Amino acid sequence: MATFNIGGRTFTGRSVTIINSRVTIDGQLQDGTLQGVVEIRITEGVLHDLHTDASVVCGEVGGSVTAGGSVNADDVRGSVTAGGSVNCDAVGGSVMAGGSVMRA
Repeated sequence: MATFNIGGRTFTGRSVTIINSRVTIDGQLQDGTLQGVVEIRITEGVLHDLHTDASVVCGEVGGSVTAGGSVNADDVRGSVTAGGSVNCDAVGGSVMAGGSVMRA
């Protein structure tokens, strides 16, 4: 379970899905929409899974990240699949990217 901020709002949950600018946390659709690159600031704990059709900037993810755009993350314990570039400190699984891949 993690506490995190998306678009100026604070959420608690394990799994985040952002499709068509709509945020779903642990299967529950949230009010409002997002624009541009999605930034997720994790303030406590570890997010388990992240799925989005946009580009994303986030902290540590305990599972996998799937993004339609680019991914810029700290550590990802699972795999990363991105339509764009991937820039992560460490990835525990595989990386599939439509652009460049950089690891610290």
